[in-house]
Amino acid sequence: MLHNASRSSADPIRELISQTDQKTLAVWALDCARRVLPLFEAAHPNDPRPRDAIEAGHAWVRGEIGVGEARTAAFAAHAAARASDELSAAFAARAAGHAAATAHTPLHAVHAADYAVQAFPPEAKDGERTWQYDHLVSLSRQQ
Repeated sequence: MLHNASRSSADPIRELISQTDQKTLAVWALDCARRVLPLFEAAHPNDPRPRDAIEAGHAWVRGEIGVGEARTAAFAAHAAARASDELSAAFAARAAGHAAATAHTPLHAVHAADYAVQAFPPEAKDGERTWQYDHLVSLSRQQ
C-alpha cells in the first residue's frame, strides 16, 4: 500500500518533502489532487466539496484565508469521500482534503499524494508517482 511506502525513509518523495517548505508542499499536494479531481466530479457532478477544498488550499497559499478556513474545507472534502460509494472518487476527495489540510500540517501533503495515486488505475500508478516526484523537484527548485 502506498500509504505505508510513503513512510519509508528510503522513499525519495518523503525525503524531498522533509526539505521543502510548507507552502511549496501545499502547492504540490493541491496539484496532485487536481489531477484526480475529475474522477470525483464524474461520479458526483453536483458535489463541489473537493473542488472547494482545492480552491481553499490555493487561497491559503496566497494568504487570502487562514488555516481554520482551509481545515474546514478539508473536513468537507473528507465528508464527501465518506459519502462516495465509488472508490476512485473517494480517493480523489481524500486527496483534495489532505491537500487543503497541508495548511495545517505539512505532512498532509504526502497523504494527498498517496490518495491521488490510489485513485489511478493500477497500470498508471507508477507513472503518477514519477510525475509527483518530478513535479515536487521542480517546485522545490523554485523556492
